[in-house]
Amino acid sequence: MVDITSDELDAVFRALADPTRRAMLRSLSGRPRTVGELAEPFEISLAAASKHIKSLERAGLVQREVQGRTHVCRLDARPLHGGMEWMRHYERFWNERLDVLEALLRTEDRERAPTTPAKPSKRARSKK
Repeated sequence: MVDITSDELDAVFRALADPTRRAMLRSLSGRPRTVGELAEPFEISLAAASKHIKSLERAGLVQREVQGRTHVCRLDARPLHGGMEWMRHYERFWNERLDVLEALLRTEDRERAPTTPAKPSKRARSKK
């Protein structure tokens, strides 16, 4: 498992919990953007957009650079790796349990299968 603290993982999942922040990350995956560009698709103020960006920064998902009066944001996807590793652990957990369930159901199906050959249908017998 990745070496990530509980607080770091909490910050990543907290940041990803909001659809606006997820959309901002999606936008940043294409190229760096200004705060104004990140706010534009939403009916929110620049101050509200900045609060969302600060949440993404606390999670380490966004790096902000000030260029004069312009704030440019860049995606840093490295913290997502810790979240993915955490989810993979539970994916393996459920896959193992589902494999056991599948084996049990297949065994049950085999045990219920008729042991004598099936009789031909009436139609098959009438063709002889």
